[in-house]
Amino acid sequence: MTFWDHLDVLRSSLIRMACVVVLCAAVAFVLKEQLFAVVLAPRSSDFVTYRLMGADGFSLHLMNTGLTEQFMIHVRTALYAGLLAASPYVLYELFRFVSPALYANERRYGVWIVGAAYVMFIVGTLVNYFVVFPLTVRFLGTYQVAPDVANMLTLQSYVDTLLGMSLVMGVVFELPVVCALLGRMGLLTDGWMSDYRRHAVVAILVVSAIITPTTDVFTLFVVALPIYLLYEASIGIVRMTKRNK
Repeated sequence: MTFWDHLDVLRSSLIRMACVVVLCAAVAFVLKEQLFAVVLAPRSSDFVTYRLMGADGFSLHLMNTGLTEQFMIHVRTALYAGLLAASPYVLYELFRFVSPALYANERRYGVWIVGAAYVMFIVGTLVNYFVVFPLTVRFLGTYQVAPDVANMLTLQSYVDTLLGMSLVMGVVFELPVVCALLGRMGLLTDGWMSDYRRHAVVAILVVSAIITPTTDVFTLFVVALPIYLLYEASIGIVRMTKRNK
């Protein structure tokens, strides 16, 4: 195939991916009540995480301050949900476009890498939704410097924090996949990662301070702990990768 033929194939793949994403986003937009029942669930003590913790009854009251904010938040949240729902098909189309240029062993490793990366991104999103974000909302949403100072949280702040932290945690959870790939290439060893564990802890704290939406120590710890556990898991994965080479 010529260069322009490849471009035509890529254009067709991009069009199909865009159509699937828009279709999924449209379905999410129509199912507004179900969508925001999931999005707004962590603001109430009825959420599963709070029930497991035995937290006292509480409910955060959100407010809207702009004329178009609720509609735009609805559109943006539906687009994110549509992209998340369509992501398996998007990855399939991208891999189908690239795979003809790969050897058989490269194609086999590519399937494992893409599959593992997708699974880890979903796991990171779920960890944020069920652990990191609820604990952050529970602490900051109910924190008061004085009883007569009430918290007035906006819907935009709540949704932006949820979507932003979900995206960041999904990317952070790619750490084991990246380490396994570098270990497979011989660019990273478990011994080196163990020797520089202290430096990694400092780097994790710095990264956690950057990606956290607030400046309190509690949220920093909630975000840094999963990243540190991922680092320890990555050491074991790199060690197993070296043994299997």
